Amino acid sequence: MRLLVRNIGRIVGIEREGRLRLCGAEMDRMETLGDAWLLADGGRLVAFGRSGGEEGIAADRVVDAGGGMLFPSFCDSHTHLVYAGSREQEFLDKINGLSYEEIARRGGGILNSADRLHETSEEELFRQAMERVKEIAAMGTGAVEIKSGYGLSTEDELKMLRVVRRIRQETPLEVRATFLGAHAVARAYRGRQGEYVDLVCREMLPAVAREGLADFVDVFCDEGFFTVAETERIIAEGARYGLRAKIHANELAVSGGVQAGVRCGALSVDHLERIGAEEIGALRGAETMPTLLPGAAFFLGMDYPPAREMIRAGLGVALASDYNPGSSPSGDMRMAASLASIRMRMTPMEALCAATLNGAYAMGVSRDFGSVSVGKVASFFLTRPMPSVEFFTYAYRTPLIERVFLRGEEFGGAA
Repeated sequence: MRLLVRNIGRIVGIEREGRLRLCGAEMDRMETLGDAWLLADGGRLVAFGRSGGEEGIAADRVVDAGGGMLFPSFCDSHTHLVYAGSREQEFLDKINGLSYEEIARRGGGILNSADRLHETSEEELFRQAMERVKEIAAMGTGAVEIKSGYGLSTEDELKMLRVVRRIRQETPLEVRATFLGAHAVARAYRGRQGEYVDLVCREMLPAVAREGLADFVDVFCDEGFFTVAETERIIAEGARYGLRAKIHANELAVSGGVQAGVRCGALSVDHLERIGAEEIGALRGAETMPTLLPGAAFFLGMDYPPAREMIRAGLGVALASDYNPGSSPSGDMRMAASLASIRMRMTPMEALCAATLNGAYAMGVSRDFGSVSVGKVASFFLTRPMPSVEFFTYAYRTPLIERVFLRGEEFGGAA
């Protein structure tokens, strides 16, 4: 189908040079084009330009943007959106003064979600996850990474990843799957962490690989979870099956996870609330993308990652939602971008770059997603008319997204 979008007030996030990510000062210089049109054909972007240039173009469908802006879809490179139930009791525990670590030590947190998931059928798990998928798509997300990690047994990790595979098959979103068996030590292995790591390496990873269920392998490398040595062992084992690493690092303490990720060639290291000059130095010049999750810092009342220092050092950064039931129960990427500006002093354009092109890079899809570029997938959204690009993250709860298009087709229910 040929789709022509006319009367666009401004196209945001144009990339003409084929760059797969933007770093340092480049992040604040994403190109825009006012008074524009855009043409998609067969689900790909084929042309765009100044209004008037579209005259005479034949199209199966013509959409009037009404002077609103067009943005590339958000690319959310870190989520845990396949889970069972919710954890609002822990929300109350936090209000009453318990920390994330204290809740985990009491058997809550990840282990709580694992217990619920074990009792939930694959079909019900898929039903619940699809509600969240539709929600994030309506809020502008067109590409999403989804992790396992609430199974913590071979059977339940496979159940989660089969649900992710079904989401990939049945929705127009671009989906990447990450095996996170090393999210926490299962209850049955309490006090026997080494044996649990053996299980991840010797049983879970081969089973995941046999069914072709994952694109990446992840480890929660942090204080009270998995050590650097255990992380490097799991990553090396994943590499034997063609799985590139993405690492949870330095959320709770300076863990060494950032340096481990760089040494192992991880595509991203995520969280990074606890990093300094040494970690920033390790990331400089690396292929590894630091990925910041401001929704988790907001919900847990933690310090935010030092985004300004990273960008000043010449790093690219990505933003992701960390959508999960315990520490970030929202997949709203626009809110993540607003928090990045409000709490991490990123400019609105830097935040949008981090949530689109750099987010796409952090999940390995920036050749096809993350910017308005000829040849890329036609996944984008249209807003109401706005006075400026900056207004999009400034007015962070005003409902501005009016229409969502995924792979060149309109997706219903934009919010």
